[in-house]
Amino acid sequence: MTEPSIFTRILNGDIPGEILLDTGRVFAIRDINPQAPLHALVIPKTEDYRDVTELASGDPGLLAEMVAAARQLASEHANGEYRLIFNNGASAAQSVFHVHAHVLGNIEENKLVGF
Repeated sequence: MTEPSIFTRILNGDIPGEILLDTGRVFAIRDINPQAPLHALVIPKTEDYRDVTELASGDPGLLAEMVAAARQLASEHANGEYRLIFNNGASAAQSVFHVHAHVLGNIEENKLVGF
């Protein structure tokens, strides 16, 4: 049996994290190293998918729920405009292998760091 991911541990309340949204199968937290005024992570509650490619082929409906959650966060925190980023693999800066999307909003032109 593998250890729960950091995201699951946050969801379970084992470690602190600011949960911004919970829709049933998806939740969102504020990123601990924000690269924009709105920088949230949208995460499925299941650990069944390591990356977006696995999720897209395994449960496209859940991927659509993640995108809808990103849109809701941007609507509430960033005038509805946002950038959605999935890192897919270690050499693409994925450090937690529990699929998640970065939602960035309120980005000043040419001010985005790290992406």
